[in-house]
Amino acid sequence: MDHTDIAAKRFAALLFDMDGTILSSIASAERVWADWARNHGLDVESFLPTIHGIQAVETIRRLDLPGVDPVVEAERILRAEIDDVQDVEAIAGVAAFLERLPAERWAIVTSAPRALAERRIAAASLPIPPVLIAAEDVERSKPAPDGYLLAAARLQVEAGDCLVFEDAAAGIESGAAAGASVVVVTATHRHTVEWPHPAIVHYEGLHATREEDGVTVHGLMFPRA
Repeated sequence: MDHTDIAAKRFAALLFDMDGTILSSIASAERVWADWARNHGLDVESFLPTIHGIQAVETIRRLDLPGVDPVVEAERILRAEIDDVQDVEAIAGVAAFLERLPAERWAIVTSAPRALAERRIAAASLPIPPVLIAAEDVERSKPAPDGYLLAAARLQVEAGDCLVFEDAAAGIESGAAAGASVVVVTATHRHTVEWPHPAIVHYEGLHATREEDGVTVHGLMFPRA
């Protein structure tokens, strides 16, 4: 599907990742993870780019650190992240965009645990939709498609008829694997990366029109970061 096709298409629902997509928690998250990495003798600079878009327990499990229980450590990090939301802020234009969406036509799909997701969404002064898929709701985390498939099912639509907004590689792969169309949000990207999907920097200038059987998004110009 090319950019023009997505801009003109009516979607059954819009599905949003959270961190880096509708809000930025990079400063607070990386502060917590940097402390944890230093305490475990890791190189902070090379480690921090690996934490985005996947569940904390999976990030720790992949390190295979001797004597480290990924579940226990993920719980410690969760508590620290819930306590530290001072730098969380909404992506430009997203509050107004989400406010206009019908409740039955959008959802949030995040790799964060529900308690942390709700805390960060509140800190960013954004609405929590009736359908919020969090880490504990799926057996397989991103890049598996489970979260987006579940969100579509709960909205009673087909995932292939949805538009996914994502920012991280694991999430982009997850949305595509679910069969959805994907738009990459580059607001928090520090480096230019070419994706086989259209990209937007933020939500300013976007608006949605409610149709009888879905939502049409207007103003998608797809600038590259």
